[in-house]
Amino acid sequence: MKLLKNIICAAILLAGVSTMAQQDPNRSFYRYNMNLINPAYAGANTGTEVSNAKVASEIGLNFRSQWLGVAGAPETQSIFFGTPMGKNVGLGVSIINDQTFIENQTSLTIDFSYKLSINDETDLFLGIKAGANSYNANTVGLETFGIGSDASLTNLNGGFKPNVGAGAYLRGEDYFVSLSIPNIISTERLEEDNGIATLGASRSHAYLGFGYDFSLGGNLKFKPSALARYVEAAPLSLDITAGFNFNEKIELGTSYRINEGFGGYALFNITPWADLGYAYEAAFENLVSSGDQGTHEIFMKLSL
Repeated sequence: MKLLKNIICAAILLAGVSTMAQQDPNRSFYRYNMNLINPAYAGANTGTEVSNAKVASEIGLNFRSQWLGVAGAPETQSIFFGTPMGKNVGLGVSIINDQTFIENQTSLTIDFSYKLSINDETDLFLGIKAGANSYNANTVGLETFGIGSDASLTNLNGGFKPNVGAGAYLRGEDYFVSLSIPNIISTERLEEDNGIATLGASRSHAYLGFGYDFSLGGNLKFKPSALARYVEAAPLSLDITAGFNFNEKIELGTSYRINEGFGGYALFNITPWADLGYAYEAAFENLVSSGDQGTHEIFMKLSL
């Protein structure tokens, strides 16, 4: 019975990252760690007010655990840094480690952005991302779960391979619009084809995001936002988030991913220079097992 459960879990995990073709992780706090997917965001918050203090540089951490309680379920750890390097230039660094079932992928990229001032309240940031991805798959582990594999997978484990990305970020006084493709070059990775693990290729993900801050009077703001993700041969993924911010100290909100799940989040400004957040997501359909305890995400950002 335990073996059958492992086979079912393995098949779902493998299919979830290949058949659906959405290979990059989702994030509840996408609005606040945008340079993980958009290099134009690096240094974009320079000069903005956070708890009456001017932001110069940002460093952030993001930890996400999907399907908590299920062995081999997706886990992602991310770290990002952004800082100005002059009046119009921004520089950033992003490190992402993603573990799913027998797969492990790590990326290290450097972001460069340039600001074009449209008017006193609106800036357009253009960015490029350059770095390398490392992808490894323990194909021997497939045998444990009863999944076959072809001979081409023997050399799937490899070192870092170069990749590039690009993006644009439009920021106004009360709104933002983001468009990006963080990884343009396809690299080899594991795919599933009729129950057989085969050698496939990563697919480029295109992101379009936007948000607006509505002042409701006093120190209360309503902050809706959305992030659409397009991947070839996969359904369009759309996250819709709505939060209420109280005096720039506490933000409470809810999220909805079309046809996939819903959740909620809380973000606290614990000091003038530190934010700490927690998010929880639940899927509409429990496809894994009764042990699934939802998706949990922890976010921290320091404004220096």
